[in-house]
Amino acid sequence: MEAEPTLWEKFLAQVEPHLPEYLHWNEICWTFVSYLAEVRRYIHRKTRGMEAWEIVVNTATICFYVWITFEILRWLISWIFFQDESFISRVKKTFFRTLRRLPIIKDKINEKMQETLDDMEQMAFPLHEGQTYRLKLPSKGLKEAELSKEIDKYGEMVEIDWEAGQVSGTVYSGGKELTDILTKVYAKFAWTNPLHADIFPDVRKMEAEVVRMTISLFNGGEEACGTMTLGGTESILLACKAYRDWAYERGIKKPEIVAPNTIHAAFDKAAHYFGFKLVHVAVNPKTYTCDLKALKRAITSRTIAIAGSAPHFPHGIVDPIEDMAKLAKRYNIGMHVDACLGGFLIPFMAKAGYHLPPFDFKVDGVTSISCDTHKYGYAPKGSSVIMYHSKHLRQFQFFVAPDWPGGIYACPTIPGSRPGGIMAATWAAMMHFGESGYVECTKKIIQTREKIQKGIETTKGLYVLGDPKVSIVAFGSHDFNIYCLGTSLTERGWCLNCLQNPAAIHYCITLLTTQQGVADRFIKDIKECTAKLLNDPNAKTTGMGAIYGMAQSIPDRSMVSELACGFLDCMYNTKDPKPAQNGTK
Repeated sequence: MEAEPTLWEKFLAQVEPHLPEYLHWNEICWTFVSYLAEVRRYIHRKTRGMEAWEIVVNTATICFYVWITFEILRWLISWIFFQDESFISRVKKTFFRTLRRLPIIKDKINEKMQETLDDMEQMAFPLHEGQTYRLKLPSKGLKEAELSKEIDKYGEMVEIDWEAGQVSGTVYSGGKELTDILTKVYAKFAWTNPLHADIFPDVRKMEAEVVRMTISLFNGGEEACGTMTLGGTESILLACKAYRDWAYERGIKKPEIVAPNTIHAAFDKAAHYFGFKLVHVAVNPKTYTCDLKALKRAITSRTIAIAGSAPHFPHGIVDPIEDMAKLAKRYNIGMHVDACLGGFLIPFMAKAGYHLPPFDFKVDGVTSISCDTHKYGYAPKGSSVIMYHSKHLRQFQFFVAPDWPGGIYACPTIPGSRPGGIMAATWAAMMHFGESGYVECTKKIIQTREKIQKGIETTKGLYVLGDPKVSIVAFGSHDFNIYCLGTSLTERGWCLNCLQNPAAIHYCITLLTTQQGVADRFIKDIKECTAKLLNDPNAKTTGMGAIYGMAQSIPDRSMVSELACGFLDCMYNTKDPKPAQNGTK
C-alpha cells in the first residue's frame, strides 16, 4: 500500500509542470536549505568555547551595528534623492555657505555687498532737488487746494512718459474715455465691501457677472465657477492652495505641482507659502515650449497638478496645453492654465483672424484657469479672475473658521475685506468694450507685435526667441551683450524688460504701443542702437541691465537673493538724500 503524498509533494506536483525545464523546485529548496545549514555550521564554529552571555552581547552588538549602518544608508539615500531641493543645488548652497564663512572671504564679500547696497540706496529712487520725506502726520489736515498742490509735486517725480507707449507692459490703459468712466464708477462704489454681501448686493451681483462672463470667454460649462481676486498672483496662489488641499483629501501628504521653468514666479511664491513642492521641468531650447517628455518623467504618485502658460511672461510663448491636459487626464491630476497675461487677448484671437491651438475649458483635462482683467481687460489694477471646472474643486480654495467667537467666518479669497470699487470698475470696463471692442483691440495689438517682430528679425545681430503668437516678443544677440542694447534704448526713452537664462530683453505690446508712429520709432531706434553695438560689442551697460549682467555672473544665488532683498528695502527708504560732495550734485 503506497504512502499518502505529503502536502509539499502535492504542491510540487501541481506547480512543476508549469515551470521551465531547467527550473526544479526540489533543487532550489535543497540548495537553499544547504546554504542555511552552512551558515549554521559557520556560526557554531565561531561561537565554539564562548559563554552564553558572550554570544548574547556579540549578537546584540552586531545587530546594533547593522541597524546603525542601515539608518545611515537610509538617511544618505533620503538626503540625496528624496528632498524638496535637488542634490546638486543643495551641494552648491552648502559649498558657498561654507566658503562665505571663511574670515578673509566673508569680510571681502560683506564689504562689497554693503558697497553695492549703499550705491543702490542712493541711485535706485533719488529725490528731486529740495524734496524730503514726510515722517509724521501734519499737525493739521490739508484742505483740498493744499492737498492738490502736494499731489502735483509728487506727480513731477514721474520722468517716464508711459502714455507715449514706450513702456513694455506695465500700464494697460484702455484710453481716456474709459479712464473717465472708471473714475466715476469707482467714486460711486469707493466705500463698498463685498465681504458684506447683504449690505452691498449690487457689488455681489457685479462680481458674479464678471466671473460668469469671463468663464464664458473660456468656454466653461454650467458647472464651471470661480471668484474675482486682487491680481494674477492671488489667482495663482488660490489655485495652488486648492490643489494642495485636494491632494490632502486624496491622502497625498507632500503634494507636488509640475510646471515648465518659464511658469510665472507666483507658483514659486505659492510653493513657499503653502508648503508644497514645485517641480520645474525644462523647455525646448528652440521653441521655448514645455518639454512634454521631461514633464511626463517628472510626474510621480505625489503629483497633484500640471501647470502651463497661455502665454508665459518671459518669451510670450503658448505652452502645448492640449498635450499637457492629456497627460493630466491620464494620471487623474489637475491641469492649470495660467492665462493671466493674455487672458483678454487669446479668447478673441480667432475672431480677430489669428489661429491659436486649444487652451481653455473645451480641452478635456483642463481643470482651472487664471485670467487677469486688469491687463488686456483694461480694468483698474487689482483685478483678476480664477476659474475652476467644478464647484468641488473651488471649495478647496475657500477658508472657513466655524468656531470663531465673532461668528462663522467664511471667506472665498485671501483678503477678507475687498475693494468693491475695483469690482464695479472691472464690470464697467467689460461692459464698455464688449466683444467687438476686445476683438478690435486684439487685432491692433497682434498686428503691432508682428510688425515689431519683423523689424527685429530683419536687424543684423538680433534674433527672436521662439515663435511668439500673442503680445510679447523677446529677443537676444550672439554678437554683443543684449543688456547693452537695453541701456541704449533706455537712453532713447524706451523701458523694456530684462530676461535671464538666457540673457534677453522683451517688449510687451499694449494698446498704447499701437498708437501712430510708436512701432516705427521703436524699429528705427533698435536698428540704430544695434548697428552701434556691432561696431563696439564691448560697450558697458548701466542700470537694470548692469544688475542683471552681474546677477548672471554670480554662481552663489543666495547673494543674488540678498541683493534683491536690498533693492526691496530701498523701496521703503525714507532717508533724506546725502548732501552733495565738494559743491557738486
